[in-house]
Amino acid sequence: LWLFTGIFGLRAVLRKWSRPPRGGTTTHRRTGFMGLALRGMTRRPSRSLGAISLLACAAFLLCAVGAFKLEESPGPGRPGSGTGGFGLWARTALPVLKDLNTPAGQDFYGLSAADLQGVSVVALRVHDGDDASCLNLARAQRPRLLGVPVTDLTRRGSFSFTEVAPSSAVTNGWLALTPPKPDPDETPAIGDAASLQWILHKQVGETLDCVDERGHPFKLRLVGALEGSVLQGNLLVAESELIRRFPGETGHREFLIQTPQGREGAVSAALSRGLQDVGFEATPTWERLGQFNAVQNTYLDTFQVLGGLGLLLGCAGFGVIVLRNLQERQGELALMLALGFERGYLVRLAVAENSVLLVLGLGLGILSSVVAVAPSLRPGGSPLPWTSLMGTMIVVAVTGMLSTAWAARKAVHQQLLASLRDL
Repeated sequence: LWLFTGIFGLRAVLRKWSRPPRGGTTTHRRTGFMGLALRGMTRRPSRSLGAISLLACAAFLLCAVGAFKLEESPGPGRPGSGTGGFGLWARTALPVLKDLNTPAGQDFYGLSAADLQGVSVVALRVHDGDDASCLNLARAQRPRLLGVPVTDLTRRGSFSFTEVAPSSAVTNGWLALTPPKPDPDETPAIGDAASLQWILHKQVGETLDCVDERGHPFKLRLVGALEGSVLQGNLLVAESELIRRFPGETGHREFLIQTPQGREGAVSAALSRGLQDVGFEATPTWERLGQFNAVQNTYLDTFQVLGGLGLLLGCAGFGVIVLRNLQERQGELALMLALGFERGYLVRLAVAENSVLLVLGLGLGILSSVVAVAPSLRPGGSPLPWTSLMGTMIVVAVTGMLSTAWAARKAVHQQLLASLRDL
């Protein structure tokens, strides 16, 4: 709306300025260097508006698309972010049978209380299946299941939900996994919003067919969708439900580990030593989330590079339009030379009037895109790639200026005597 309002507003201004002054008097805006530049800019208002509109739309698309880039800052982040407030994500090749939050469990694996001071572990039970994340090129037929401790995640307020089934009637999405009146033939499940939409092609409220350990079919009812998180690629069910459906899955093989700020490396090293016999492997949560985000970011980077090249070519073509405009004004330029204007002055005049069009187009597109992506600018939103966006806009502006200067010099330094005779 801002983009189109700006375009139509400039249309009205250009049409107004293109009309001759009333009573034949010369107004202030028609005199002086900028007055002459504005007069030349409004000589053909439709052509000027077309150049402004194309530049504004291209700049708007390039800047607005940048808001979809997903980037995580180093560190655990907020509990409601994609890291869930955890510093480490870990998995083991063999199940861990003891609770790592208790002294007995730590002693069993040779872990010292000093190494794990301020550390808390959320253990997840795993039933293997297909990876339903964006890193899997094949379609997941039988998604991997994770049994999560609903009470613990609810208390922590970990992760954010994009949607929760209306039938759940809960204030916290995790509580949808433990309905007050469970259906024996269905198990509530939560998935990552992107995985549900693009990998599984499902929506919240729909079901997936599944078979339990005893060969009995049941349905997974999707009751919620998580905003992009480190748990992408899995369907999450209550741990009690996973035990009921798959009692053979003993122990835990995936972990979310909350660590003190800056101690992720030390905690990872301590756990790797103590749990080396079960194949422990830990990754900072922001790095794992970055692996998922890199897929979407790659597509966006490709679009921005191609769009930026297209805009650069458009700005080079802008010089051709300038050259055509000046060719149509050969008689005017010849008369100004005959009246004593220098050729350098006419070049600067042509560059100024067309630079105004360039600045108006890019400025309108950038301003409109900032309004469009305002939600991403709030605290906690994904940071915008300001450096790359502003770099692209600066290169585009410089290219437009250079092409305009080339066209102006080429037009003004021609032999204008014949044009003067035709006046």
